[in-house]
Amino acid sequence: MSIKQSIFLFLLTPFVLLVGITDGQTKVAAKVVELKSEYLKNPVGIDVKRPRLSWQIVSSEHALIQTAYQIKVAKSEAALAGKETPVWDSGKVASSESNQVAYSGPEQRSGDRVFWQVKVWLSNGEVVSSSETSYWEMGLLQTSDWMANWIEPEQSADVSKPSPAPMLRRAFNVRGDVVRARAYVTSRGLYEFQLNGNRVSDHLFTPGWTSYNKRLQYQVYDLTDQLKKGDNAVGITLGDGWYRGIGYNNYRYGDRLALLMQIKITYRDGNEETIVTDKDWRSSTGPILMSKIYDGETYDARLERKGWSEPGFADASWTNVRLAEYPKVDLVASMGNPVRAIQEIKPVKVFKTPAGDTVADMGQNMVGWVKLKVKGPAGTNIDIRHAEVLDKDGNVYLANLRGAKQVVRYTLKGGEAETYEPHFTFQGFRYVAIRGYPGELTVDDLTGVVIHSDMQPTSEFETSNPLINQLQHNIIWGQKGNFLDVPTDCPQRDERMGWTGDAQMFAPTAEFNMDVSAFYTKWLRDMAVDQLESGSIPHVIPDILSRPNRPQAGSAAWADAAVVIPWTMYQSYGDKRILEEQYPSMKKWVEYERNRAGDDYVWDGDQHFGDWLAFATNRSDYPGATTGKDLIATAFFAHSTDLLRRTAQLLGKTEDEKAYGELLEKIKAAFLREYVSGSGRIGENTQTAYTLALQFDLLPENMRESAAERLAKDVRSFKHVTTGFVGTPYICNVLSRYGYWDEAFMLLNNEKYPSWLYPVKNGATTIWERWDGQKPDGSFQDPGMNSFNHYAYGAIGEWMYRNMAGIKIDESAPGYKHILIEPHPGGGFRKVSVSHESVYGKVRSAWEITGNAIELSVEVPVNTTATVRLPKAKLAFVELSGKPLSKQNGILDAKEEGSNSVVRVGSGSYKFSYQMD
Repeated sequence: MSIKQSIFLFLLTPFVLLVGITDGQTKVAAKVVELKSEYLKNPVGIDVKRPRLSWQIVSSEHALIQTAYQIKVAKSEAALAGKETPVWDSGKVASSESNQVAYSGPEQRSGDRVFWQVKVWLSNGEVVSSSETSYWEMGLLQTSDWMANWIEPEQSADVSKPSPAPMLRRAFNVRGDVVRARAYVTSRGLYEFQLNGNRVSDHLFTPGWTSYNKRLQYQVYDLTDQLKKGDNAVGITLGDGWYRGIGYNNYRYGDRLALLMQIKITYRDGNEETIVTDKDWRSSTGPILMSKIYDGETYDARLERKGWSEPGFADASWTNVRLAEYPKVDLVASMGNPVRAIQEIKPVKVFKTPAGDTVADMGQNMVGWVKLKVKGPAGTNIDIRHAEVLDKDGNVYLANLRGAKQVVRYTLKGGEAETYEPHFTFQGFRYVAIRGYPGELTVDDLTGVVIHSDMQPTSEFETSNPLINQLQHNIIWGQKGNFLDVPTDCPQRDERMGWTGDAQMFAPTAEFNMDVSAFYTKWLRDMAVDQLESGSIPHVIPDILSRPNRPQAGSAAWADAAVVIPWTMYQSYGDKRILEEQYPSMKKWVEYERNRAGDDYVWDGDQHFGDWLAFATNRSDYPGATTGKDLIATAFFAHSTDLLRRTAQLLGKTEDEKAYGELLEKIKAAFLREYVSGSGRIGENTQTAYTLALQFDLLPENMRESAAERLAKDVRSFKHVTTGFVGTPYICNVLSRYGYWDEAFMLLNNEKYPSWLYPVKNGATTIWERWDGQKPDGSFQDPGMNSFNHYAYGAIGEWMYRNMAGIKIDESAPGYKHILIEPHPGGGFRKVSVSHESVYGKVRSAWEITGNAIELSVEVPVNTTATVRLPKAKLAFVELSGKPLSKQNGILDAKEEGSNSVVRVGSGSYKFSYQMD
C-alpha cells in the first residue's frame, strides 16, 4: 500500500462520522412525495383489503436514511389534520421501509374512501410529513353489492358477419345537491361511457382483456362533478373487442355483448339513490357499422345520432333491452394501467407510390390509429390501409398482416369540416395508404394517435453512438406498441396475444424502461387462473388457443414466465406479496416440469418452441444454429426450480426450500450427464447451449471457464449472434460475466445481419421479430411470421443498462434498496448515461472518457445506499467533485479490489474523476 493510500484510509475512518453534514451548502428541508397505494396514485375502486403504501423522500443532503415512519389513515382530510381518532395510526415504527408497507387497520367496506399521510424520521434528525394527503377508495367487495342487472341489446348474435356497434341509453333525474356519485361499470365486450353528451373518462378498451370466463374487471368513475341537478342521461356504446371479435382461430368468449352498470348517488341531505342497468334502458345502433380489433372500423357519419347521450333525446323508436343471466361472482376491480391515448405524432411526408397509392409516412412504426380531418360531399368514402413497411419497389407491404385487414373506412356526412377517430380497434403501422380523400391530402390532415397502457416512463439511456441510441428508441417503442393491456407479441397481424415467452424474456428490460408493476400484477393473476389442472401454463395469457382436450400449453421458456416474471417483479420492486400470491402457481408449474421429466430429470420428448427464430443460413456447410429443445427444456426446468427454491426461502417455506434445493441438484446432475461431454462440449455446441448452461449455473465450477471460452470462441468465429428468442437475452450477460467484454461489445456493435443494429441501419424504428425481417436486397422473410414490431430481441436493453452503464440490482436488497453501480467502459463508447426511477427515487450512472481520464456521475436516492465500482482506478488518485475523496460528504467506505476501486456511498449526487490505469 502506498503512503498516499494509507493517509487516505486513515482520514476516511473518522470521516464516516461526518455523514449528513452539507459542506457549508444551504440546507434544504427534505420532502415526502410520490405517495402510492398498490402502485397507484389515489386509486379509485380497488379490492385489495390491506393495500400496501409507498412513498419517496427527496433531499439534496447526503447519506440520508429513514429511521422511522408513522402512517395515519382517516375518513377525511379534515380528520387527519384535526383531533379526531384516525381509522388507523401505525404509531412510530422504527424502520427504514418506505416501499409497500401494508395497511394494518380495520378493513374498509365497499365504496369507502380513506385518506392517509406519512411522517418520517430521518438520520439527520429531521422529522418530515408528506406534503400532500393521498387516498384510496374501495370498489364493490361483495357480489351482493351489485344491484344492477346484466342487460343485452336486442341485436342479432350472428358473429359470422360484421354488425353495428350497439348504443344503449337511459335518462334519469337528479333531485338534489350531490355530494358524491360513483359509477361502477363493466361489459362483455368493450364499452365507451358518456354522460350528458361527454366522455366520462379518457380510458380506452375498457374493461380490458382478462380471462373473461374466470375474471372480468370493472371500473369505477367519480361522477360527483359531472352530474347536474335535474335531467341527466347515460350513453354507452359497446364494441366486440377481445370478447366477441373474430380473430385468431375464430376464437370468442361469447356471442352477445352485454352491459352491467350502476350509479350510486349520495345527496347532501344524506339520502342515497342508485341508477342501475335494467329493462328501462333503450338500445339502437348508429354510425359504427363494424369495429374489430384485427379488421379495423367502418364508420358512416351520416348515421350519427346527435345528442343521443344527452337528456331530452327522443328514443321512442329505439328498442328495449333484455335482462341477461351472467354471473357477478367473477367481477374484480381494475388493477392494471388503463390504456390511454398517450401522444400524437404528425406525418413526415405524403407521397405517391409506384402503384399509385397516396401514402403518408408517420416516421415511426406506431400503435394506435390515424385521426382524420376532412371536408367533402356527403357519402364520400375514405379508406385507410395500414402497413409497417414499404417493399423494395416503394409500395405498401401488407402480406405480413396475414388475416388482419387493418382497414378503416369513413363515410362523410358532408357540410362542415369533419374529424374522425376509430373506437374499438387499433392498428400497428408506420405507413397509411389513403383512398378516396376529397382534394389534396397534406400532413396537416392526419395525426397519428399513439395508444398503450399508461405506464410511467422510468428510464433514460444515451450513449456516444447514435446507432445504439436508436436501438434504445426502438426498444422503447416496441414496448409502447405491445404493452396494450396485456404484453402482446405484435400489434399488427392477426395475432396480438399475450405470448408468455416474449413477456418472460423481455421482463427485466420492460421493468427498467417503464413502471410495469401494476401491469404485470394484473396479467399474472390471469396466468394463475388460466393455468391448467396439470400445472401446465398456456402459451398465451389470456388463453385463447386451447380447446377442450387440446391444450396449447407447456412449452419450456414460455411457460417458465410463471416463475421468472414474479421473481423479476420481486427483484425490481421489492414486491414480496407478488411472490406470495403467485407461489401456488409457480410451484404447480415446477411440479408439472418434474412430472414431464420423470425419474431421470431430463425433460425430453415434449413439444416446445425451442430457440425460436435462431440464426439460420442457406449455406450447405452450416444449416443453422439449432439447439436441442430437450436441452433447453431441461435448462429451464433447473432455472425455475432454482427460483422457486429461492422464493420458498424468502417466504419461510423451509421444507419446500430443502426439497427444491435437492431437486435442483438432481437436475444439474442430469443435465451434465445428458448434454455435456467429457471434453466440455455442451449439446450441439451452439451459442445458446453454452449461454443457458452458464447463465443458469448448470455446470460445476471447474467447467465454467472452459465453457465460457468455447462460447467466446464461437462468437469470435461467427462475429455475430446465432441465438434466437431463448439465448439472445442472456448471451452478452454471460460473456461479460466471464470477462469476454470485447466479444459482448462486438455483438452489440455489429451492423450486419444477424445483429441488433442491422434493422437500425435499415431504418427500423421498432424491434423486428426476425434478425432479417427485411433482407439487404429489399425482399422479405416468410410473411407467415414476420412482424416489424416484436420486442423480444429488445431484451438486450437490460445488458446495456446494467453493464455498459452499470446500474445493477443487489439481489440481497431488492427493489434498489442497495444499488450496485458497476459501469464498464469499452466497445469504442466515449460516454454512456442512464437513469432509472426506482421505487425510492432516481438512480443515475453516467460516465464520459476524455483521453485517459474518466468522469463518473452517480445519483443515489434517499433511504438507499450504493456500492460504486470505479473501473481501473487507484483509490488515492480518485477525486470527488474536484477534491480529494476523503474531504467529501456521503462516503461510507472505500477500498481497492484488484485493478478497481470500490466506494460505498449513501444517498446524494457524486462526481468521481480519475486517470484510468
